Amino acid sequence: MTAKKKAQVSVYLDPHVMKALSAYAARREQPMSLIAEAAIASFLSPDADERREAAIAKRLDQQDRRLARLERDVSIGVETLALFIRFWLNTTPPLPEPAAKAARAQAGARYDNFITTLGRRLNEGPKLRQEIPEDVQDDSNRAPNLP
Repeated sequence: MTAKKKAQVSVYLDPHVMKALSAYAARREQPMSLIAEAAIASFLSPDADERREAAIAKRLDQQDRRLARLERDVSIGVETLALFIRFWLNTTPPLPEPAAKAARAQAGARYDNFITTLGRRLNEGPKLRQEIPEDVQDDSNRAPNLP
């Protein structure tokens, strides 16, 4: 039985594509026709679409997980801020005017200290989101709601 002879095809390639093909073939120490045949076979393969779709689906799943983590982190931040504000408003009595003037005078320094502490925590950790479990199943151990 005789092997079927391969058919010859002439194609026109852009100079940059030809240069890339030539360089790739040289690196692999393979003939350019073998590289071109493999590329055409891969392009025409029905599996190519499935592989591409699987790769896209994988990337979308990764993006979906990242977005879910981002939503969780933002939710933690918003709830933490709201809880703090509610607690602060319920527990801090208004200051008499002489003390209020003194407090306003110290506000800038206290704010700068807060920003410095926040920056250090963001750089060094641990992050608040790392201290909070992903799924909280048991509601009986939760701290009571503040007024």
